[in-house]
Amino acid sequence: MIKEVLQQLEPLDAKIDALSGADDGEMLDLTAHAAELAELAAQEDALLQRCTALTPEDRVFLARRPDRPHIDEIIDNLFTDFFEQCGDRQCKEDAAILCGIARFHGMPVTVLGHRKGGSLEENLRCNFGMPGPEGYRKALRVMKQAEKFNRPIITFIDTPGAYPGKDAEERGQGEAIARCLMEMSGLSVPVLAVVTGEGSSGGALGLGVANHILMLENAVYSVLSPEGFASILWKDAARSGEACTMMRLTAQDLYDDGIVEEIIPEPLGGAQRGRQALFARMDTAIQAHLAKLCRMSGKALADQRYKKYRRIGEMRGA
Repeated sequence: MIKEVLQQLEPLDAKIDALSGADDGEMLDLTAHAAELAELAAQEDALLQRCTALTPEDRVFLARRPDRPHIDEIIDNLFTDFFEQCGDRQCKEDAAILCGIARFHGMPVTVLGHRKGGSLEENLRCNFGMPGPEGYRKALRVMKQAEKFNRPIITFIDTPGAYPGKDAEERGQGEAIARCLMEMSGLSVPVLAVVTGEGSSGGALGLGVANHILMLENAVYSVLSPEGFASILWKDAARSGEACTMMRLTAQDLYDDGIVEEIIPEPLGGAQRGRQALFARMDTAIQAHLAKLCRMSGKALADQRYKKYRRIGEMRGA
């Protein structure tokens, strides 16, 4: 499994980082380090070759890694002049949704997505990427603002699901997500969604009603978590690995089913192993899809989005 490969890579990465950062003044030492670095790189490449045929369970593991690039880092690397918008104008601020106005290659856009943390403290502040109703109301507020000022919308999806707590339900969690789905379906500006990690349940779909959906190679997108699927179907969450295959939740499965328009390749071993290369690929993909969508009229965009989701789930002929 990919977990064991990444564990074996950790000491190699640490040695390579230590040698690469060494301050050596003698040519003999530099030559010695070069030879050792080449040997370590060869060992690393050999291990990474085992990552070329990943199972759906492997991809779920990679999608959930806390060191994957999160929306804060994505915004810093893909956009300029980002100005965050806070609050739902009804109740409070929800840190699990990050949204605002930015420029993408000079074009004004609205950017929003699920926010997770890289540490326990950040995850607690962001509720582990599980928004409450205030987060979805905030997202809808900035999307309607984008429509008013004719700005394309780019969403980044990475959540285990909306927060399922009693207090969230009391404040209208289901209604907030349903309103996002309804309003997004009729927006007259381009909507582009990028699944960067795990996209589970209505919590993901609440930001996912888009003209085009892109997915990172090791991201997953599904109606619920594999553990939840296994618990419901077999009353045994331990069979989640089997559920990963049955659910067809990988980017490759969803591309084959016509749900996803493009898969963005990741470095071998996962997005966390080559951030700048990944950001360059994401930038190219987003630019190409936005250029195509921006040539369409508002009515054509809404019609295309409607037809796209009507087609999902249609029975295919034998």
